[in-house]
Amino acid sequence: MLTTTFNFDFIQRTLRTTGVLLLVLFLVVTYYIGFYDGLALFSAGVWSMINLIFLSALVRATLRPDGVNKSAVAVLAIVKFPLLYAAGYFLLTTDVFRPVPLVIGFSIVLIVMVLKAAARVLLKLDENPANQEGGSRSLA
Repeated sequence: MLTTTFNFDFIQRTLRTTGVLLLVLFLVVTYYIGFYDGLALFSAGVWSMINLIFLSALVRATLRPDGVNKSAVAVLAIVKFPLLYAAGYFLLTTDVFRPVPLVIGFSIVLIVMVLKAAARVLLKLDENPANQEGGSRSLA
């Protein structure tokens, strides 16, 4: 039986893995392809990580047992939507950066999430050990 709870630690682990991967990719792409392509990939990846941080904070401020934290939601929305997306627009419209490294950088967080989730499924890390040994099934 799979667990149905979502732990926000998954997001923190994803951000750490993405950060390390971005540093390695920056060095490799800079050495083998070029500095601006490496910088484009790194900048778009950092943008994607910041976007995930703000999105996670926005979800936490909105979906709370004691109600919506309206002031936190307002501040996060004011910072996230106009400022972060203006920075993303700047990255996309800069003539120095090519589109392919930017697309890879923007997608890197999603790629890491999919690979982490696939690894959890393949390694069966979310299965309950009590139910594997013929224990009773409970819906609670």
